[in-house]
Amino acid sequence: MTAGRLISPPGSQGHGKTPSSSVAALDLAIARRAAGQLPGDHVGIGVGLGTELAQLRPYVEGDDIRQLDAAASARTNEPHVRLHVPERALTTWILLDVSPSMAFGSEVRLKSDVAAGAATVISRIGVRRGGRVGLLRWGASEEALLPPKGGRHALGGIDRLITAGVASDGTTPACDFDHAIRRLGLLARQPGLVVVISDFRDPSPWDRAFAALGRRHRLVAVEISDPRENELPDAGSIVVRDPETGRDVEVNTSSAKLRAAYADAAAQHAGHLSAAFRSARARHVPLLTSRDWLRDLGKGIR
Repeated sequence: MTAGRLISPPGSQGHGKTPSSSVAALDLAIARRAAGQLPGDHVGIGVGLGTELAQLRPYVEGDDIRQLDAAASARTNEPHVRLHVPERALTTWILLDVSPSMAFGSEVRLKSDVAAGAATVISRIGVRRGGRVGLLRWGASEEALLPPKGGRHALGGIDRLITAGVASDGTTPACDFDHAIRRLGLLARQPGLVVVISDFRDPSPWDRAFAALGRRHRLVAVEISDPRENELPDAGSIVVRDPETGRDVEVNTSSAKLRAAYADAAAQHAGHLSAAFRSARARHVPLLTSRDWLRDLGKGIR
């Protein structure tokens, strides 16, 4: 095993362009479909500046004169003020997988490229209209955390974590997927939007923690996969590497029995994910390395 320094994996093409127009087009879709309400629609505690009326009462010394209600004052011949429910911006958390398996890709991009693109778009949408974004990165030898922040200044730190790379093959992660989900559940105290970006191939029993997260937050599961993970081609004898252990294994892909067993295992994995997402009431957004991930992200959210 290695110390697990993050690397830029061979074959990385980057996530490509993320035009501001495309981000803007996804903005309302994510807020309404994934988050349920727009920032500014979320009710805060007490009274303050906002759009929803909390109380209409006679003016007392010390009240903000800007809150005077002309109609009520004229009707009662006594000055009245309007107190509103304060607005609370939406907090978005991103749980980003940088484990060694994310460095795989047999098509246009690696899974890590697509994951970085999705995280970039979600983070930019998250800071719109006063929102805040936080990020927890897992799968490497050290956990990385950025607490929720708002404004454009929050994006610099997030971009650095997103583009730092992935863990090298054979890295011992600081924690497994189950632990990372539970950790995020403790960090995200107020209900908000949680976007989990991963290939969901960690063997730890993460289903229960994921369901608990879904009970408190609007949950979006962005699953990154590659076509070769679902179907093994007939390519003769090849050497493959297990990214989690770094171990090389020679396999004979010409074996019909082996290919059938591989396809069956892939189908079982897909069924397990589907059940886990339903149990957590998570919105499932599948992204493939062989397709236009930005377009599929938009379709999945809408």
